[in-house]
Amino acid sequence: QVQLVESGGGLVQAGGSLRLSCAASGSIFSVNNMAWYRQAPGKQRELLARITSTGRTNYADLLKGRFTISRDNAKNTVYLQMNSLNPEDTAVYYCNAYVELPTYPGRLNEYWGQGTQVTVSS
Repeated sequence: QVQLVESGGGLVQAGGSLRLSCAASGSIFSVNNMAWYRQAPGKQRELLARITSTGRTNYADLLKGRFTISRDNAKNTVYLQMNSLNPEDTAVYYCNAYVELPTYPGRLNEYWGQGTQVTVSS
């Protein structure tokens, strides 16, 4: 069983910063792509950033360079540094990962974290 556990969410004032973390644990052979999504009330879940196992990244245009995704492969952990936050960034932030299990080599399984709330006050 694989679990993704997010941390680092909370309440921050507009213009502030937060750093989210997401650690994958369990019976893992390797972790492939990792990503961050968010879902605001009444809206669909949207992709924010993705990072490959080799560190290649891509971002949603809406972020305008404010967020940075990174990862520590030794810890199976992905991070999201969020700067210049504004109230429109208020949402539940979810971690996503594609994981190869030792029992099924070569097959990637998708996992989601439980989500962490980020609230930005004006």
